[in-house]
Amino acid sequence: MEEFFRTATDNLKNKIMNEFKDVKTEKDKHAESIVRNHVIFSMGAGMIPVIVVDILAVSASQLDMIRQLCKVYDQEFSENQGKAIVSSLTTSTLARMGAGSLAKMIPIVGSIVGAVTNSVLAGASTYALGQVFKMHFQTGGTILDFDSKRLKKLYDEQFEKGKKIAEELRQQRDAKRKAETEATAAASETAPPPSAAAADQFVPDPGVSAEQITRLKELAELKTGGIITEEEFERMKKKIIGD
Repeated sequence: MEEFFRTATDNLKNKIMNEFKDVKTEKDKHAESIVRNHVIFSMGAGMIPVIVVDILAVSASQLDMIRQLCKVYDQEFSENQGKAIVSSLTTSTLARMGAGSLAKMIPIVGSIVGAVTNSVLAGASTYALGQVFKMHFQTGGTILDFDSKRLKKLYDEQFEKGKKIAEELRQQRDAKRKAETEATAAASETAPPPSAAAADQFVPDPGVSAEQITRLKELAELKTGGIITEEEFERMKKKIIGD
């Protein structure tokens, strides 16, 4: 009888542990998806050509990521505490992004280098924040007992890893855009010439380049996601197309 109860107890314990493990795994997968999505979004925000707006957009994205991670791990979210944590952990990164933003003011080369630099830095910072919060919540921590000083070293370690991940994502994005551009060009070459009627109905704007169109799409995504307002969108849109 004693052996029977011991076996039954062990089976029940294993069942509970397996169920807990499954729940934890699903939460972690969801959390990883949230972090990845915000890394990609932050990288796009880092390329905004307007000084300060790019940094504000990245910070807003990171705060939203923390809010969603709190929800995944059943933790109460505090916006003030979240802002304080983001500020304390990302101070040095924001300073580097500020330099990148200033570089965007330099015509052509500077704007490209500044955008690429800030895109990678924004992605790496968001990745590091996400990993730190994920690990903190996994060990039973809350946003209220988050010790920024104690976790700063972990953030720095994850930031270095995040730079590699962000660079890989950037290369994948550039390769995808290149492939899409080549596919569009190939389709244009093989397409039959438009009729006179169609030509009268559609007059392409020669002043808008493919790069400008891409940047406008990124701005539209930021507006849709609530990161920038309609007014900010229109102002940045005019800056991109040079109106």
